[in-house]
Amino acid sequence: MRHFTGGFLLALLVTACKTAAPVVQQTPPEPVILTLGNKAFTTSDFFQSFTKNQLSSDSAQRTDIKNYFDLYTNLKLKVLAAEAGGRDTTEAFREEMSTYRKQLAQSYLTDKVLVESLAAEAYQRMQTEVNASHILIPVSEYALPADTLTAYQTILALRKQAQDGADFAKLARENSNDVRTAENGGNLGYISAFGVVYPLETAAFTTPVGSVSAPVRTRFGYHIVKVNDRRPSRGRVRVAHILVQMSPSANEAGQKAAKERIDGAYAQLQKGASFDQVCRQVSDDATSRANGGILPTFEPGRWVPAFEDAAFALTKPGDYSKPVRTNYGWHIIKLIERKPLDSYTTLGPSLRQRVTTDSRADILRQATVQRLQKEYAVQPDQTVLQSALAKADSSLLRGQWRFSEPLDPALQNKTLVLINKQPYSVNQFFDYVRQKQQPPRNPAVAATSPAPSAVDRPVGGSPAIAMHRLFDRFVGDQLMSVEEANLDKKSPEFRALLNEIRDGVLLSQVMEQNVWERSMVDSTGQRQYYEQNKDKYRFPERALATIVVAQNDSLLKQATTLLSGRPPYQLRRSATPLTFAKSQTTLTPTLRESLFDVLVVMSANPDYLVEVSGSHDPTERDSVSAGRIRQVVSYLQKNGISLNRIMEKDFQGARPGATKDAQRNVSFQYFSNAKDDIAKVINSKSNLPATGAPRPADSPAVIITTGLFARGENPYLDSITDWKVGATPLHRDNKAISVTIERLEPARVKTFAEARGTVINEYQATLEKQWLAQLRQTYPVKVNDDEIRKLAK
Repeated sequence: MRHFTGGFLLALLVTACKTAAPVVQQTPPEPVILTLGNKAFTTSDFFQSFTKNQLSSDSAQRTDIKNYFDLYTNLKLKVLAAEAGGRDTTEAFREEMSTYRKQLAQSYLTDKVLVESLAAEAYQRMQTEVNASHILIPVSEYALPADTLTAYQTILALRKQAQDGADFAKLARENSNDVRTAENGGNLGYISAFGVVYPLETAAFTTPVGSVSAPVRTRFGYHIVKVNDRRPSRGRVRVAHILVQMSPSANEAGQKAAKERIDGAYAQLQKGASFDQVCRQVSDDATSRANGGILPTFEPGRWVPAFEDAAFALTKPGDYSKPVRTNYGWHIIKLIERKPLDSYTTLGPSLRQRVTTDSRADILRQATVQRLQKEYAVQPDQTVLQSALAKADSSLLRGQWRFSEPLDPALQNKTLVLINKQPYSVNQFFDYVRQKQQPPRNPAVAATSPAPSAVDRPVGGSPAIAMHRLFDRFVGDQLMSVEEANLDKKSPEFRALLNEIRDGVLLSQVMEQNVWERSMVDSTGQRQYYEQNKDKYRFPERALATIVVAQNDSLLKQATTLLSGRPPYQLRRSATPLTFAKSQTTLTPTLRESLFDVLVVMSANPDYLVEVSGSHDPTERDSVSAGRIRQVVSYLQKNGISLNRIMEKDFQGARPGATKDAQRNVSFQYFSNAKDDIAKVINSKSNLPATGAPRPADSPAVIITTGLFARGENPYLDSITDWKVGATPLHRDNKAISVTIERLEPARVKTFAEARGTVINEYQATLEKQWLAQLRQTYPVKVNDDEIRKLAK
């Protein structure tokens, strides 16, 4: 009995000890909302996708949980099909995903709070423009301490002279190494945010007017900045320009030729030629020439001062400047529009982007590297590092350093540094140096550039210091690579976005194969689908009609009179006649200049035709008028006007009703195959009755519309109850209207060619539906209705 009792007590004790042991609570598995074959999808994954797509879509088109669940299921079925086909294992897919991953990771590697701070600071600075001058004493960022000290003492001495009353402009001319500004006393003009490198900008915005800043260190050397003036921002402008390029070192003949070209362009504008056409004919700016010279909207500090001053001096849209010279050549600048500075809400996204790409990027990178150094251990081998740095020589400062393998036994594949316990060898670092080294550029050019390259630097310095800077950058790059590799684990949001991109890439590939490409190339399937559904593709009864809407009866009569004949329609537009000297047929420079106006009009209006009429006075030979016509036609042809757009008319003698001098003229009459050109001509000549000013573009004198219309597509045509061929006058909305029905087309089935676009779209939907049905058989769909009901509440 005692033995039993003792054993029983021991068992109770053991049981008690086991019961008292801490219980490890396991996280319950996430509920599954959807299973496709053997693949399960959790409720949280689905809901995260639903929420993200709801927030990014138009609120007017938001869908409910059930509808989105169907879309989600179809998406996942297609992705499973792509995976089953091995599309996620191809080299092309891996490369594409690697690119997307790096792009997506950038925003997660950057300090968003610091980006926002820099963007807000830039916006505040954009409210003001600062006129500043500077003096640059260059010193390499790789300089030895003694050289750095010498440059610092030099800039300090210059600052003291300026503070003691010495003329800052004279000091700059005599001492500054910025070749762009030294000759004009170091003046940078008016600058705003992003106008110069960030440290120089900060000095300009934090120094009082009339004062000289403390020395400012940039990668180019030491600066001092004097603030001359401040003024409120002039906002932003959008301009177009005509550029005649000219090298700053052009010889006298080159300068004269450039000046003659720009003066010729200006003369054409003064005579009324279109800015757009003169730009296309003259401008050397290949980027903007095709669109009439129009440049992106810009604020002060983005262009050279002479260009900006001329652009901001223009006050009325349409005004243009006299020729302006910059270091790029000669410009004529036309104002398109002026805009005040947008709100921070509007500009914020672009400012955040700009602060990550201009010289502020160095600050952002430094902050990121410092954060990562606290998170991941960096352990350099100092002995190996010093041996590696000693391999640098002066070729590194020229961007020409090389190394050959195998290295010395003391360095070959030796571990240079451990980063997060991962070894990086000397060979890896030397490869990095070879790729990243860059030849120096002139600091005097780069220092005052808005966004200089990260490698612009003065010539000179210590190779060992340069190599050490590259080592620091190497470590920083590897730290960011380690962080990027760990983002999947550290950031659920990053992981979800990357998975979404992955699914999107796979989806695009399988849709291309199974739906899009198949629907486009399967002409038999298209035709079969059309034949099965052709009754759906119908045109209703339609009228081929021309509708003229005019401000009054007089304007309507002008338009309908011009439209009454067959095309080409004669326009009430002509050019100044060319008057030739007696018996003359050649084109003099003066005649060519006048004829250029005809060329501009014909180039700007592709539907125009021109009638070239010639005559001669009674004392000239009959062949003279034909010779004059040939000279004009030849000029137009050589300048791009095709012969089928030119009509010739030789009066073979005296021109009816013309004076004696006018008999030696070549005259021009414009025609057009486009009815809308009639409206353009009338509108250009129709002024507001009270002021004589041009009629606003949103209130034209005449509007001419031609097309095939069904009922419900044009209100004026709809107002005619009984459609029949002919003209019907109307008066509605204080307008004079003419509706001319030229032909009636009865309702009919569309031909296959007419319906093909719609057929392809519907055929794609059919193919996709059939494909999804097959996928649902391959991957049986199981839905957890309880989870859907929970989410729907």
